Amino acid sequence: MSMTRIMSALLRRTHSFSSSRAPVSTTFASSLSVKPKVSYQNDCGGHTRKLHLLDPRLWIIFSGQAAILGFCGNVALAEDDPIKPRSGDSTDGSGLERIEDGSVVSNIHTSKWRVFTDSGREHFFQGKLEPAERLFGSAIQEAKEGFGERDPHVASACNNLAELYRVKKEFDKAEPLYLEAVSILEEYYGPEDVRVGATLHNLGQLYLVQRKLEEARSCYERALKMKRRVLGHNHPDYAETMYHLGTVLHLQGKDTDAEALILDSLKILEACQYLHDKLKCDNGQGESMTYIRRLRYLSQISIRSNRLADAENIQRKLLHMMELSKGWNSMETVIAAEALAVTLQLSGQLSEAQELFEKCLNTQKKLLPEGHIQIGGNFLHMAKTFMLQATQLRGTNNSEALSKLDKAKDYLGDSSRIAKDVLLKLKNQKGKEQKQGKSSETLRNYEHAALVILLRSLESLAVLETSKNEIPEAKVTTVYEERDPHAAEDALLQCVSAYKEFGCGSQLQDSPEVKTEYVTCLKHLSVLLANRETMEASPISLAELKEEVKRIEMDLLGSHKKGS
Repeated sequence: MSMTRIMSALLRRTHSFSSSRAPVSTTFASSLSVKPKVSYQNDCGGHTRKLHLLDPRLWIIFSGQAAILGFCGNVALAEDDPIKPRSGDSTDGSGLERIEDGSVVSNIHTSKWRVFTDSGREHFFQGKLEPAERLFGSAIQEAKEGFGERDPHVASACNNLAELYRVKKEFDKAEPLYLEAVSILEEYYGPEDVRVGATLHNLGQLYLVQRKLEEARSCYERALKMKRRVLGHNHPDYAETMYHLGTVLHLQGKDTDAEALILDSLKILEACQYLHDKLKCDNGQGESMTYIRRLRYLSQISIRSNRLADAENIQRKLLHMMELSKGWNSMETVIAAEALAVTLQLSGQLSEAQELFEKCLNTQKKLLPEGHIQIGGNFLHMAKTFMLQATQLRGTNNSEALSKLDKAKDYLGDSSRIAKDVLLKLKNQKGKEQKQGKSSETLRNYEHAALVILLRSLESLAVLETSKNEIPEAKVTTVYEERDPHAAEDALLQCVSAYKEFGCGSQLQDSPEVKTEYVTCLKHLSVLLANRETMEASPISLAELKEEVKRIEMDLLGSHKKGS
């Protein structure tokens, strides 16, 4: 869409959007919404879904509770000819441009470079990272022999292999390749060329995911300056770098500047009018999800800043967008609704939160298989909503408060059962995969979500039992069971056992989220043991608990310092 059309549309104050993204005018790299397929086959309501390892469907349970990383993780593989501008060329639908250049000398090495590059990218987007790594490595060597050691084609090949290493989290291998690419491009084009900026953006992504925030900020600021000069203020690629810089500033605690940048990046996407039609067609899912993901991250910043009203407004906008574009028979709509419900829960709007959770649950039961972990996450949300309602009723209607706790206990039982079943199944599946030499990042994330739900459900059950014992018996007859004075302690001991069974000795034990849930459980158990009226034996002593709490908190402090 031309700037004339964009400005005309803005002046008319219309709300129409173009159906395609403006072509990238750089010739070295373009940001892609496509991610390598690392799939978890999941039969949902008769449909087979491929869940990417960063698929929000695996992480909605943490909305409003744990930090959701706003970094989108997009892959930016280099274009085929880093010399010849081809801003009008068509693409193959994945964001990779077709090969039609003839701007460089051809020899056996350049021909091999082309074959290795194309084949490497094909394998990469199929999730076949090992053969892609070999092909990208060969492409670097052929580029050096065919074009010369310091030719931009070598930088292009280095970028591709660096991106692969970034996806594989082999950061030590990725960084020198990015730096080499930057050095070659600066030498060839000059330090202010937009192709240098594109590679600096990729290097910034590497630093961001490692939480090297000052290095990431420097890269993004340089890249933003170059993109602004060449692409202009209204280009989506300029907005992308702006968004990532805002993410870095947020992680550095500079929320005012961060929000301003993220808002500006969203306005650019809206001004480019490239969203509305994308939401209405499957081919534009990657583009529309970029906008939605950034809105969602902005809402998370508001939540962490305790500006729940701002977060609620953003999330209502997101839900409205999804209702119009997807309808309620969609997991994308469920994700938006559940996030809003959590924010409403945090702000005390419990009735509306409960209605939304119930509506989400109805859709989840239609689209997801029985026992899916996201259903378990919803049960946990429902339980907490009933527990908060019970708190509001205490002292004024104890009978109704006890009834709410009964309902919450049922939901916690269901969420614990689902989470434990998932963990047991994944444990068996992982054993088979390890024997076959396979592993899946998606399954590890799924396992991580299940363990957090299990620990949180058991700790919530302990809170519930403690609250129950603090409510005087209602005079009105209820179906309430006889109280167990040790029920809270038993729930917390189950929490400790769950961590030992599913967390220890696995990658999950290094997760800050898992450690946070575990240490919360340990502290709660410590309080119960310290306040015991009798000296009954316990499977774990108070001294052991305090020592374990100290150890976990030291680990969490170390993780926080490493990430800051």
